[in-house]
Amino acid sequence: MSRTQQEELNEHSVFVRKILSALFYAVASFMITVVNKTVLTSYGFPSFQVLGIGQMVATILVLFAAKKLKIVSFPGFELGTFGKIFPLPLIFVGNMIFGLGGTKELSLPMFTALRRFSILMTMILELYILGVRPSVSVQFSVYMMVFGAVLAACNDLAFNLQGYVFVLLNDFFTATNGVYMKKKLESKELGKYGLMFYNSLFMLVPGLFLAFYTGDLEAAYHFGDWLEPLFLGQFLLSCVMGFVLSYSVILCTMYNSALTTTIIGCLKNICVTYLGMVIGGDYIFSWFNFVGLNISVVGSLVYTYVTFKVKDAGATYAPLSSDKPTTVV
Repeated sequence: MSRTQQEELNEHSVFVRKILSALFYAVASFMITVVNKTVLTSYGFPSFQVLGIGQMVATILVLFAAKKLKIVSFPGFELGTFGKIFPLPLIFVGNMIFGLGGTKELSLPMFTALRRFSILMTMILELYILGVRPSVSVQFSVYMMVFGAVLAACNDLAFNLQGYVFVLLNDFFTATNGVYMKKKLESKELGKYGLMFYNSLFMLVPGLFLAFYTGDLEAAYHFGDWLEPLFLGQFLLSCVMGFVLSYSVILCTMYNSALTTTIIGCLKNICVTYLGMVIGGDYIFSWFNFVGLNISVVGSLVYTYVTFKVKDAGATYAPLSSDKPTTVV
């Protein structure tokens, strides 16, 4: 095989990994959003914090068992581990808690629309932290998504201030998580499994304390459907999917850019947006709101086209300087 053929094969392999990691993340993100909405709204589970703790526990147990069975490997705990991973644990728990809180308080169509603000935040953070600049076509698609989300929010007949605050904080933590995750992965100190394990481990005790202090642990303890097999199955599925989602986020961020990971998460919301009009029973239809949602969806499709239409989509980004970490889409 000639050198040119080998290079083409390597490029094709990289492109396939980019596509598959993005699809894996999209499917995982879609599934956990629907399951979380069912648990928190359809069943009326009172504590999104306890659900988040369940997801952290599942991640710790799965990775601990996998390491003991030598399926995966990551560095053992040492005094400097927290310094190597900081500030990811704080970002991780903020992303999880406010994401679950927003899912509980808002209808899925409005939740997904407002989640698109995380794309704009990620684009800005990538510029100033990673030193990468999106092309004009990428910027246009991002602004189109955000405009549609604003239009939909202007006529949200089920407006919930707490839900809006939660989802906007979730957007901020999602953007910072994607960018800092990329930096930590590039440093190769803990690896993808180490990042997942220690993110959950370091925030488990603070998460339990917060749930106890706010009364969420007691509310969850007195919840009446714990013996309902269907509810219990979906609760456990949500916990396991928390691990699967974390893994898919890391894979997608590793093979793509932080901005791509964020937007793929919003692309799966195309399905969630329309399915959410019938799941949960808390969406109130209006034409103005519906048009805004669809503009945001079209913006997502435009981004997908301009990003993945050619194999050399890495040209979408250009580093601002050679001494900064570079990222390709």
